Amino acid sequence: MKVLLINGSPRMQGNTRRALEEAAEALQVEGIETEIVWAGNKEIRGCIACGICGKNGDNRCVFANDVCNELIQKAAAADGLIVGSPVYYAGAAGSLISLLDRMFYAGGSLLRFKPAAGVGVARRAGAIETADQINKYFQINGMPVVPSNYWAIAFGRTPGEAAGDAEGLQTMRTLGRNMAWMLKCIEAGRAAGTEPPTLEPKAMTNFVRGDLQES
Repeated sequence: MKVLLINGSPRMQGNTRRALEEAAEALQVEGIETEIVWAGNKEIRGCIACGICGKNGDNRCVFANDVCNELIQKAAAADGLIVGSPVYYAGAAGSLISLLDRMFYAGGSLLRFKPAAGVGVARRAGAIETADQINKYFQINGMPVVPSNYWAIAFGRTPGEAAGDAEGLQTMRTLGRNMAWMLKCIEAGRAAGTEPPTLEPKAMTNFVRGDLQES
């Protein structure tokens, strides 16, 4: 089994990387293979809602000049996903959000039912909001969100400071162990004949219903 960890920080060896490494090490102790991919320094364009990925049905974004399609395939091949981001203006890094928008529009069907978790790393505030922002991609896509013993956050500003956040690192280790436990439970369930549920066709209802408006 394998877990893909995406580092959405522009700093390759910053505190987000340190937090992800702690979770990865805990996964490895449990016999789970890991790969950390650094995407935060890449130029990533945002989704323009062209809808071509849905029309083509090939789980690829039409914009093929950045890491989006590569990461869709890496995430599809993995059994679990952890996405980490530093906090910018009380939320995740903009380039990471652009990436996740396109990954989940184009390749969300390949990721469904894979356990996942969002990680937020902050100097002071906004880490919980950042982790929650990332987790919403998983929740809307039918992916079990892996818990820890606290919100999946850590603190640090300059590279290396997160190493001094004992509680944050413990939270990451617990996240890794919980991810491994969930993956093993899913594997055992499949071996016993339990498969993910079949999804109903999506019902789309707008908040403003034209057929209910008075003339």
